[in-house]
Amino acid sequence: MRLRAHNFVAVLAGALLIAPSACQRGGHEAGGKDDAAPSPEGTRIGVITALTGTQAAFGQAHQRGYAIALEEINAAGGVLGKPLALDMYDDQSKPDIALQGATKLVDQDHVPVLLGSYSSESSLALVPAVTRKQVPFVVPTATADNILEQKSPWVFRLCAGSADYAAAMVDFLKSHGAPKTMAIVYENTNFGQSQAGAMRKAAAEGGIAVADEEAYSAGSPSYSPMLQRVKEKKPEIVYFASYLLDATTLMRQSRQVDLEPRFFTAAGTGFSAAEFPTADKGAGKDAEYTIAASQWVPQVKWPGAKEFDDKFFAKYGSHPAYHAMQAYAALKVAAAAIEAAHKAEAAAIRDALKDIHVESAFGPIHFAENGQNHHPVVVTQVQDGKHTVVWPQDVAAAPVRETPPWSAR
Repeated sequence: MRLRAHNFVAVLAGALLIAPSACQRGGHEAGGKDDAAPSPEGTRIGVITALTGTQAAFGQAHQRGYAIALEEINAAGGVLGKPLALDMYDDQSKPDIALQGATKLVDQDHVPVLLGSYSSESSLALVPAVTRKQVPFVVPTATADNILEQKSPWVFRLCAGSADYAAAMVDFLKSHGAPKTMAIVYENTNFGQSQAGAMRKAAAEGGIAVADEEAYSAGSPSYSPMLQRVKEKKPEIVYFASYLLDATTLMRQSRQVDLEPRFFTAAGTGFSAAEFPTADKGAGKDAEYTIAASQWVPQVKWPGAKEFDDKFFAKYGSHPAYHAMQAYAALKVAAAAIEAAHKAEAAAIRDALKDIHVESAFGPIHFAENGQNHHPVVVTQVQDGKHTVVWPQDVAAAPVRETPPWSAR
């Protein structure tokens, strides 16, 4: 991983030292302290993510990506010559708990930089807090574009946003039959609303009429009446914006109501989770043929991607989705910024983040004036139980497969 900031070049790689001492609501810890906790003089970075609650699968992916990055960083000598550690706070998949985490990590633990949270809802809630506290905030995964619309000079987003997802999917669709109608189904949260709005605009620009829009409350036991309404509109495409638990339920119930668009598509997230095609934690066979925007797969050609996949598989017994990679890259970038700043001080780290350039396993990283890293989006399809890149053509691992009727599967 080549890093450049203020003509500073650092190679970060190394050994695990996570100290998940951040408290949850009620004073319970997010995890026990690691036996190999670093000396108090070492730098500590604050992490807010969802270790419990409805988004726990994604928080676990974050945690694993951070662990591998931290292992590499400390094996290479740490940061500023001392071991790096993480204060990891469980936001329980709730924005108000994420805010409590920011207060605890910044005001009590005095961390000089924050990473997180997983969701757009929690990340949006954190923007005013980090701006007021004047601490840099690296956003690894939250895609709602209004996170950056507040124009905080303290916020740096690593991942692509809602508009990028929608543009990539419409580009794919225009090259695969140019469908004329679409239904948008989305979770009624900041994430879902942002994705739906972005797709509404992109579809109109791409000549696709939105035949139906359905907003739902996450975690509902049944979406069948909603899916039946979608079926009655006969859209060629269905575009979902859903987290893992809902993505699983939506696809199972799509089969039950016999909803049969030409393509089931999605704004990544639950449909791109490593667990989604599995029978025990996801939709299993009902996930087959689904198409999703994605920010990273192990097969990309960026330096270090294959090595990260190999380490992740050896450590956890499964291949990572992009959420783990985003956490890995976020910690590497934060560590590089601290090195470039030559001190673990918030304003100096912010200034280093503004100038940093990284050739990483997540692709080139450089933050524009608005804090956005311009990251490319690919389109994947679940084929034979695996997320396979099908677009753009120059990086596709296989052609897209037409979605057969449920009765023919």
